[in-house]
Amino acid sequence: MSAPSLKELLAGAQLPALPQSAICLLELSQDPDNGPPEFAVPIEADAGLASQILKFVNSSYFGFSREISNIRQAITLVGVRTIKNYALWSAVFSLMPNPKCGPFDLKCLWQDSLRRGLFARRLGKALGLRDAEDLFASALLQDMAVPLLAKELPAEYRELIERRGSEQVRLSELERERFGWTHGEAAGFVCRAWSLPEQFAELIETHTELEQLEAAAKPNPAKVAVAISSLLPASNDSQWWERPAFERAMAKFAPNQSIAELAAAVDEDFAQFAPLLKISAPTRTLADYLACEAVAS
Repeated sequence: MSAPSLKELLAGAQLPALPQSAICLLELSQDPDNGPPEFAVPIEADAGLASQILKFVNSSYFGFSREISNIRQAITLVGVRTIKNYALWSAVFSLMPNPKCGPFDLKCLWQDSLRRGLFARRLGKALGLRDAEDLFASALLQDMAVPLLAKELPAEYRELIERRGSEQVRLSELERERFGWTHGEAAGFVCRAWSLPEQFAELIETHTELEQLEAAAKPNPAKVAVAISSLLPASNDSQWWERPAFERAMAKFAPNQSIAELAAAVDEDFAQFAPLLKISAPTRTLADYLACEAVAS
């Protein structure tokens, strides 16, 4: 039986629709002249989103000394890009299915996604990139197609996810072997179906292609940061088997960055950020993986 083409598979999957408020914010972001007054309008029209954003801005993650109770002020303080991305990934979180597919665990996927998003943002800032918030959102959503694919192809993904753990092979490699495409490409397809910015789609789409990005004459640092984040251990992995590849990439692109310090910062960010998304803490922190691997070696 031939493997389904990605276009055919997702065309028949009835992709969930983004909320209108998120669509409005994305449309507004296409015009650089739009600022807090314009972005406040669709947010204030969506009581649920407005409440979530105020809770987000008033969290310990930002640490403002006084409570922020006004949407326009919230946008002014943390920035249009941060608010737009928050609305986007909170909407995507709410839309993803939870397929019954063997060892697939949606809770673990969101733990992994948040950790990778926080890592990409930290690494982006260390590399001096101005679009660190876009790196955060892209890395956070890099695996968003996996639940959709597992729902459409439950038997196939049960086998692939089991093989990933037992054979210590990247899921994207197994997908390429089995189908001729990856969940990164699927996520890019979904991004374009939702009319998300092309740059955002590309950051997500190429997160499984670190070797190709490294081989480019002028590697795109934003794509590299998101791709490196994908090498972090999954929260249900017993060991960090992609650590050698991770360390090689870090030595090449961020040679002056201490991995231990970066891991500690990401763990601290996770502790502050996870409650906002109602994500539980993973069993092991990045610092735990580093310490365990160091003892084992």
